[in-house]
Amino acid sequence: MSTLPPLPATLPEAHARIVAAEAENEQLHALVAQLAARVQELEARLGLNSTNSSRPPSADPPQTPPRPPRPPSGRRPGGQPGHLAHQRTLRPPEQVDATHDHWPTHCQHCQAPLTPDPDQEVGDPVRHQVVELPPVRAEVTDHYLHRQRCPHCRGETRAALPPAMPAGVFGPRLQAVVALLSSRYRLSRREVADLCAEVLGAALAVGSVDRLCQATAAALAGPVAELQAAIQQAEVVGADETAWPVDGQRGWLWVVVSRWATLFAVALSRGGKVIKGLLGEDFAGILGSDRWSAYTWVPPARRQVCWAHLKRDFQALVDLGGTARPLGLAALELLETLFDAWHQARDDPAALELLAETVAPTQGAFRMLLEVGQRSPSAKAAGLCTSLLTLWPALWTFVRVPGVEPTNNDTERAIRPAVLWRKGCFGSQNEAGAAFVARLLSVAATCRQQDRSLLAYLTAVCTAAQCGHPIPSLLPAPAAPQVA
Repeated sequence: MSTLPPLPATLPEAHARIVAAEAENEQLHALVAQLAARVQELEARLGLNSTNSSRPPSADPPQTPPRPPRPPSGRRPGGQPGHLAHQRTLRPPEQVDATHDHWPTHCQHCQAPLTPDPDQEVGDPVRHQVVELPPVRAEVTDHYLHRQRCPHCRGETRAALPPAMPAGVFGPRLQAVVALLSSRYRLSRREVADLCAEVLGAALAVGSVDRLCQATAAALAGPVAELQAAIQQAEVVGADETAWPVDGQRGWLWVVVSRWATLFAVALSRGGKVIKGLLGEDFAGILGSDRWSAYTWVPPARRQVCWAHLKRDFQALVDLGGTARPLGLAALELLETLFDAWHQARDDPAALELLAETVAPTQGAFRMLLEVGQRSPSAKAAGLCTSLLTLWPALWTFVRVPGVEPTNNDTERAIRPAVLWRKGCFGSQNEAGAAFVARLLSVAATCRQQDRSLLAYLTAVCTAAQCGHPIPSLLPAPAAPQVA
């Protein structure tokens, strides 16, 4: 059994014990406050999900609350009255490979036999069109280079391949298909080899598939460099980054998106030097991004911070609870008003001209909320408000500059195929593989933006590379001058 300390014998001794107890009590209070803050921080980490952080929905833990269902619109499922119909149209006759006429053999009324008789035909025939894939087999061509002796000098000469003939074993279209399957459709090298053998009848070793991919990446070095130069001159770009391991090291896949082009790059750093190298130190356009520190080298007046990210940040304050919750709720309410105004302006040119005037009250209320939030007892809430006040001009660039959107959604959509690719391949094994990833992603995204066929462009690139011709550019052709 523990025994109580003896009572103080004198008044000074009693006073000393009281002072010591008060000091110990203050220490314990401070320790409790510290531990409570730590518990709140850990609980907040456990509560992170796709609604209050940058985590994707696929990484949500089981205890994540379900997203609230959309309120019923009162409309029936399916196409609505007045919508533009989307139907399969019949190919025109010049695109039809074969035509077969079918005549009835018996009358369906009296069962009398019938013979084809155009004079007895009633109305136009019903056109039933079938689209079928013929058996596909890679074409194999032998080229015999004959050696001949000259009857004059008796010297021997062997014929050379024609200039347009590939010097390698595999033709440009097959090379383009291999690169397409390995990048856009995210198949492994072995899966590409199996598909080529099974579907195309072309036997390729896994090593041959990789060599074709590397040859395609090398041919695309020039066009991708042109893309980077064009993006550096763009008026508005968006940027983002995601993890991409390289040779067992932690790497990052960067993306920069402009109106007509998209550029990817793999680097072993997530620092500002990478994005500064991609955009150039003299970049004078507007950069849309999240609040990651790598983008701070661009002045706030030429940035647009993503409001979708901010919405998740304020939702995190709501989920944190305590003194941070009222601030988060008030900010989310203002964000709803802000997004309503933007959506109306985006869909209505007249409302777009009045966007600054429409947003002004929300802008003023948000400023007051941040200034009050700077004094919040919650360190996380106060830090967020201070950071946003520092970036204040970057919050409203979309209001004053046409062509700038308040979110970074276009950039995140561009990087999504790369994220899916990473989940299957786990990154690149070496720098050459990383270069293939970056260049093929750049070409695929840019072709999609320009409504160009990726396979047709890759075939043209591989043909030019195998024949020693200039590589086709990815930049849009300049518009022809109008004749007065």
